[in-house]
Amino acid sequence: MRTHCFIPAFLLVAVTQVWADLPLTVENLMTDKGKIKLDLSFAYANVDREGISIGTPITVQTGPTSFVTLPTAIGESIGNSDAFVGTLGLRYGLAAKAEVYARLSGLSSRQRSSGVSGTSSNSDSRFADAWIGINYQFKEDDHTPALLGFTEIALSEKHRSDSISFKSAMLGITTYKAIDPIVFSLTAGYRFNQRRKDGDMDYQPSNLILINPLVGFAVNDRVTLTTGIQWTRRTADKIDGKALSIARTATDLILGAGYGFDKGNTLNATFKANTSGSNGTEFRMNWLYTF
Repeated sequence: MRTHCFIPAFLLVAVTQVWADLPLTVENLMTDKGKIKLDLSFAYANVDREGISIGTPITVQTGPTSFVTLPTAIGESIGNSDAFVGTLGLRYGLAAKAEVYARLSGLSSRQRSSGVSGTSSNSDSRFADAWIGINYQFKEDDHTPALLGFTEIALSEKHRSDSISFKSAMLGITTYKAIDPIVFSLTAGYRFNQRRKDGDMDYQPSNLILINPLVGFAVNDRVTLTTGIQWTRRTADKIDGKALSIARTATDLILGAGYGFDKGNTLNATFKANTSGSNGTEFRMNWLYTF
């Protein structure tokens, strides 16, 4: 029986076997050779902070391994922020075990703050970034777990003043094991950022390590539920060689639900809540459609 459930998007390559009622399908995990997939997502993040460090940015997760950084106002003592990020992506099946993809994101944000000098608010709407990457399947899921890899580089990133190119990249792997009707998976990635100019400042965004174990459960041939955690470690952002804060770690709870409307037409919802601090919550919707 072929299933039409949706697995979280970090599993971006296919396996050659498909079991009944597994939250894992060829059409959702890998774009068939010569085919194109449209990948649309919308993410919302809300953060409420007290005593925010000067210049500490807010990071909105737009996908399992993709992030958009939003600079915050300087000098906040109490702050509340809403951020909306829309992402348009295209995936192309280059070969049976390889897929190339590209995405671009735009954001709209509103920040409110209060301090000894009074209250203030500001808003921002702009292009955020554009990336290109490749996914490759090194090993299938058989007697031992599957092994997948991905790499991507930023074509353009917009900061406070300037746009830069080819200064950020990300490398990662995913391993998973399917045991009907469960899929156990683990994704690990490293995003590194080179120093760049932003107006008169010499700016270096934080580097990021990500570890994301998840469990997917196929409720039926259309609905998949997922749960897991995400651990991240970020180094301090730097301006003119001086750190704005300290290195930070965070643990988040991940909950998800996917629905397959039809073959090649799936919708996934993901909720992320920070459990180790006050980094707020995020909600993300992702629609995947195959032409």
